[in-house]
Amino acid sequence: MFEEYPRPQMERDNWINLCGEWDYAITKSVLVPNAWDGRIRVPFSPEAPASGVSRLVKPDEFLWYRRNVDFPAGGGRVLLHFGAVDQTAVVWCNGREVATHTGGYTPFTADLTDTLENNGHGEILVAVRDGTDKTGLARGKQRMARGGLWYTPQSGIWQPVWAECVPQEYIQSLRITPRYDDGEVEIDAAPRGTVHFGGQTYECPAHISVPGFIPWTPDNPQLYEFTVTLGEDQVKSYFAMRKFSVENARLCLNNRALFMNGVLDQGYNPKGLMTYPSDEAMVHDIQTAKDMGFNTLRKHLKTEPLRWYYHCDRLGMLVWQDMPNGGAQNYNDLVVAAPNITGFTSLRDNKYGLFGRRNPAGRKQYYDELTELVRHLYNSPCIALWVLFNEGWGQFDAAKARELVLSLDGTRLIDHASGWYDQGVGNIKSVHVYFQKYRHVPDKLGRAVILSEFGGYNLRVWGHTWNEKDFGYNSCVDAADLEAKLHRLYWNEVYPAKKAGLAAAIFTQLTDVEEELNGLMTYDRQIVKIPLEHIRRITSI
Repeated sequence: MFEEYPRPQMERDNWINLCGEWDYAITKSVLVPNAWDGRIRVPFSPEAPASGVSRLVKPDEFLWYRRNVDFPAGGGRVLLHFGAVDQTAVVWCNGREVATHTGGYTPFTADLTDTLENNGHGEILVAVRDGTDKTGLARGKQRMARGGLWYTPQSGIWQPVWAECVPQEYIQSLRITPRYDDGEVEIDAAPRGTVHFGGQTYECPAHISVPGFIPWTPDNPQLYEFTVTLGEDQVKSYFAMRKFSVENARLCLNNRALFMNGVLDQGYNPKGLMTYPSDEAMVHDIQTAKDMGFNTLRKHLKTEPLRWYYHCDRLGMLVWQDMPNGGAQNYNDLVVAAPNITGFTSLRDNKYGLFGRRNPAGRKQYYDELTELVRHLYNSPCIALWVLFNEGWGQFDAAKARELVLSLDGTRLIDHASGWYDQGVGNIKSVHVYFQKYRHVPDKLGRAVILSEFGGYNLRVWGHTWNEKDFGYNSCVDAADLEAKLHRLYWNEVYPAKKAGLAAAIFTQLTDVEEELNGLMTYDRQIVKIPLEHIRRITSI
């Protein structure tokens, strides 16, 4: 299960895959269980059918994991990596606490070295609390009272777990920055290291010339491999030469205007919920979107394992990465839903009560999780744009959040307020349109205008649905009706808007999700609702 190395831009040969069967228990007590409920397949959450458990963890419960592992005994260090654990995790090894992490969408690492027995044996315990929408932490589309556009919540370990045996002194992180206009790449390693690229050796921080480089594009996703060494430690990695900018109210890739023609991607599936069932399943979704004529995926209100971004890198798929939303359990419908109908989007987002952000600790936690997210995915060439808030869901001080992201990453574009409650900052204005015809209006501030959500046409394909409910914005009677509406939407609205200056468009959405039936594919991925070549003919604008 999940045999591929989980971190392709910092890959080591000496690693141990810890996906698979663990003991689990769900309790009301903070004490380590005396008895275990059974076995769970990691990295699937207990709520997911693929876990073998299919049980909801409630906010007042503790989710426990246990696994015994025999690591190689020796003079190095043993690192235990978690891709993501939702929401707060505490990790012990042989009864000693080794890590605590809060935030369900970013990774963390525990150093087990000083807790292992002399023969390398370790009993790993993980305790998880997940309040879902009751804590104010980032939760994305998860909701305890699921339904409609809110999906089944999930808890615990939901991305790969693995261990590495490294020397006492080892490479802890890489930072890779292509300097496109200078024809070079900047590579740094912490604590330090030596870069090997193109037959040459460079000391970190390294500014490496890449003469005659091939620019990375969706049509030609050129990647360059390199290695970094520090003493006996070595990691393999890669970079791409590419640049994102806004010029003359257009989005640009490599100093050329590029219409980012995309589709909303929720990243849910019926077997694993937020966890793809396999590496091949990730590739299937990305490649199918390319085959439909799209060059961009908006990863909506969740993150993915690093291998998903690697596949986007190598296949040539641009990514808009959302920060998962948090804040109050229930958002104010007049704030987050009414603009779909009224068009009123003029609120300032320092009105914390209206936006479900009264809690100062919750606002601080948002910045902490956003910082982790940007640092975690900084090296991925495919990521073109950060989306900080969506439709006012827990939005606050978006202009400040944008400044924070700029301080962390000045190489990418930023959509500070997707849909509405634009704060008049930056060089991008983002709009959502579902219930009216879209007519392009240039931004008064001269920013690039992006249609970051539109469409939402739902079609039930009998035998391929999650339940008997049906949620969407515009029902279609059959595939022919869906195709006709899609054709009218693109050729009567999107294509004229593109000619008038629209910089990007993101159709809702790639797949059905639970009872939300507005995907171009069914939830089980078995049916593309319109022939691929027809979709490509419509969307390739």
